[in-house]
Amino acid sequence: MIITDWIHVIAGFFILASLALGVEVSPLYHSSYWLIFTAFVGANLLQFGFSKFCPLGAILRAFGVPEQRK
Repeated sequence: MIITDWIHVIAGFFILASLALGVEVSPLYHSSYWLIFTAFVGANLLQFGFSKFCPLGAILRAFGVPEQRK
């Protein structure tokens, strides 16, 4: 998997997990404050659309995840 694949997987997981923890009808409900994390992930994806900079991409690059498929 390349960097963009990992970003999509991790962002999707964080959104689903924070919704599961923040929506009252969920059996995993903990606190509605988890919805702030959902908004943070969404805002990060939005700013990436404009600036083409993603902090997670920089972290994955430092770990040696490839940027292009072979």
